[in-house]
Amino acid sequence: MTVFHPADVETIAAEPQAADIAIEIRGVKKRFRRFNDRKTNVKELFSSRRGRAKRYDDFWALKGIDLDIPRGKTFGLIGHNGSGKSTLLKLVAGIHRPTEGTIEHHGRISAMLELGAGFHPEMSGRDNIYLNGSILGMTRKQIDAAMDKIIAFSGLEEFIDTPVKVYSSGMYVRLGFAIAVNLEPEILIVDEVIAVGDEEFQRRCFDHLYELRRRGVTIVLVTHSLGLVADLCDEAAWLDGGTLKAVGPSRDVVDQYLAAVNRREAASSQDGPDDLATDDETEGKTPRRGSGEIRVTKVDYLGQDGKPRPFLATGQPCTIRMSYRATKALPSVTFGLGFTTESGVQVAGPNSGYGEHAYAVEPGEGHVDFALDELPLQPGEFLVTTAVVDKGHPYDYVDRAFVLKVRADDVSEPGLVKLTGNWSLGSATS
Repeated sequence: MTVFHPADVETIAAEPQAADIAIEIRGVKKRFRRFNDRKTNVKELFSSRRGRAKRYDDFWALKGIDLDIPRGKTFGLIGHNGSGKSTLLKLVAGIHRPTEGTIEHHGRISAMLELGAGFHPEMSGRDNIYLNGSILGMTRKQIDAAMDKIIAFSGLEEFIDTPVKVYSSGMYVRLGFAIAVNLEPEILIVDEVIAVGDEEFQRRCFDHLYELRRRGVTIVLVTHSLGLVADLCDEAAWLDGGTLKAVGPSRDVVDQYLAAVNRREAASSQDGPDDLATDDETEGKTPRRGSGEIRVTKVDYLGQDGKPRPFLATGQPCTIRMSYRATKALPSVTFGLGFTTESGVQVAGPNSGYGEHAYAVEPGEGHVDFALDELPLQPGEFLVTTAVVDKGHPYDYVDRAFVLKVRADDVSEPGLVKLTGNWSLGSATS
């Protein structure tokens, strides 16, 4: 299947048979009202002048969505904050009703959308399991059969008979997810709430999602982790501003979304990179050491075309240019760069070389380039340190004064750097 755009949705969505569809979404729109001047007391309510402008604006969170979610597949929804992903999930789960359009689902829905949603704070964890199971249409016998498994999965054996109002946010997530995935769901809807849990519980959740996926449960997932969507989901939909931008195989849709984000970020810097520190901007703001005969005045990040970019792309050719100003001739100069994560982890520290590899610099302005055939850094923001030295003597050292933004054109691997190499499969031996 190829990625397609909203104009193609109706034609392609009509191809599968109804038995193959878990959720049918047709022409769905959702309107919310944003009030401009809420009245806070009775006097304000009755003192309002007639003919005054409307007190609210209509905000359309969804602007006409046509979408089929296949049965037995894991389906991801991606898009920036405010794109309509969570609103669509709440409509599917029946928490909200669409302003226009219809949503039909074929199978019992279990939803994990908001922290503590559906819990009664005065009831114990055990009683809330019965309550949520009943809401999902389970009989008491079915809930009893799943009770031990739910409690064990949540890890809340000591607190299961305690009112949930004393639970921490992590305990809420544990219990809510354990209920959602262990009460025989046919369609499971999960929002970002898993991210609240600790690392060990998150791994357990994802292991269980893989198990449900193997059992043929339809899973609809909203997450900002594009790598998770690409790895876990069979298909994905990209929402932007309440409209459907693309639907198709998850990796294709994720790559298309990333390309759009990169274009948008590049377009926001119409006058060139605005976050590259200059000599004047770093003065007094970051630690600077050295005797000062030569100073770095600017750092530019050049793309494959040699033009400055607001960000660089993982795996693509690029050049990091250090501009400098020298006040005297220097016979042996070494330039260096340091790359550090925002959390303080040092990633790399290349330099131009010492001894016979050092540069002779004349007075005036110039630049030195550090070119890479493939940028190994993974997407993220890195702090860049510049150094100009002669063996042990520092001419100029500016610690973490510059910011390098790295983006990816496709779904990246985990870690700080991307290792390139060749894989090979050896023949099996008995």
